[in-house]
Amino acid sequence: MNARKAATLRRVAALAVILNGLFPVAWIFLTSLKTEAELSQTPITWLPHAPTLVNYVRAFHDQPLALYLFNSLAVAGMTTILTLLIATLAAYALGRVRFACREVALAAIIAVSTFPLVTLLVPLFQTMRTLNLLNTYPALVLPYTVLSLPICTLVLISFFQTIPIDLENAAMIDGCSRVGALFRIIVPLSTPGVFTAGLLAFVNAWDEFLLALSFNSAARMRTLPVGITLYQGEFTFPWPVISAALIVGIVPVVTLIIVFQQRVIAGLSAGGVKG
Repeated sequence: MNARKAATLRRVAALAVILNGLFPVAWIFLTSLKTEAELSQTPITWLPHAPTLVNYVRAFHDQPLALYLFNSLAVAGMTTILTLLIATLAAYALGRVRFACREVALAAIIAVSTFPLVTLLVPLFQTMRTLNLLNTYPALVLPYTVLSLPICTLVLISFFQTIPIDLENAAMIDGCSRVGALFRIIVPLSTPGVFTAGLLAFVNAWDEFLLALSFNSAARMRTLPVGITLYQGEFTFPWPVISAALIVGIVPVVTLIIVFQQRVIAGLSAGGVKG
């Protein structure tokens, strides 16, 4: 009986988590198919009476949504690549190499990840202005990389530590350097962890708003989160059009999750057990 109750509670909890994640997306999607007149009707209609795609056309017409998408993809893509490269080296050093103050370095990584982003805004802005990087991709890629490094490094450490060191030693005996053994042996065997870390870095860069608003104010450099805020007028909020733009912005992330879901799930599960 207790086992049945526990199983029932797990199912209820899982259903609650699923509904909590899917309901807002479903509501936004249904809103994107409605007209503004239908959206303002009372009582509220859950399903659109006459679904229309005109809001998606307006989303691309009213604002340069394609440009915002390109900028976000460029920034998130470069951030992911740079983060994975640095996090891989850092995780290998912290997980495999024994050196003085190793525990202090791990504690510092965890501590840095707890800093509120707003406290870093002014010094980061001053730095980017001094380096003449405002309104460029590096203005976002560099801080996004720094912000994503702690969690990505910790995820990769948990995977690297589970790989037998004998495999690495055998590769170095066969002529591989330490770095060669890392990228030829350790990284391929840690593929789920690499995909998990990469997805975390991509989503963090894709969703970030505060730095993107502050550092890249030029119209040609706006990313998707900043661009979506421009659909509202002085006295109006075209929610169906905004919802359509939001759905367009969700598609790349959902596509990544669908394509790499098995590796990501394996990475999250293994990281939770091994960490």
